[in-house]
Amino acid sequence: MIINIFFIIKEVGVLMKKKVWDRFAPLYDLAMKSDRDTYDDMYSKISDSVGGKSVLEIASGTGRLARGVAPFCKTYMATDYSEGMLSVASKGACPDNLSFELADASNRPYPDDSYEVVIIANALHIMPDPTKALSEIRRVLKPGGLLIAPNFVNRAGGVKSNLWTRFLSLIGVNFEHRWTEDEYAKFIEDNGWKIEYRGIIDTRIPIVYLECRP
Repeated sequence: MIINIFFIIKEVGVLMKKKVWDRFAPLYDLAMKSDRDTYDDMYSKISDSVGGKSVLEIASGTGRLARGVAPFCKTYMATDYSEGMLSVASKGACPDNLSFELADASNRPYPDDSYEVVIIANALHIMPDPTKALSEIRRVLKPGGLLIAPNFVNRAGGVKSNLWTRFLSLIGVNFEHRWTEDEYAKFIEDNGWKIEYRGIIDTRIPIVYLECRP
């Protein structure tokens, strides 16, 4: 009985978060506009690493990363668990090799060893169970494949970062994990990934950019 109640509470929490992202979806790109140039630089870095490969993106949001990177890939599957985000993402022209699909990060509907690259950008920190998401990524990634996992991190003294985090909290987007730069890298390594590249991207909330192998 206790287990059933816990499961129900967890599922209700997931549904509430989906509704938050569904409501936020039409405003998401506008909210991120001030960091657009910096994000475009990150997309350029990603494009250099994924050329000619089959790519799965998890938590693709409104599809800006997908549209920027897909032209350099063999195939690109962009997934999100928010129908609102996917509705925004699917509007407008898309590269022929880009597809959008509704899917949960911790339960991928794809066979083992399906993709050469998996991208999960700024999402692990809002997941209740990021370890499970990393396990699923490992399952669908081809042997020797590449995980690209840029993620927001905490840095002391960031006024803009604190204000932006507070704004997100007010609209219902809460950080489940508040890693520092080193804590996030350690979390990835503790889950069996070898970091091949690490850098910092200065946006309102700083991002640690990681490229990793299993």
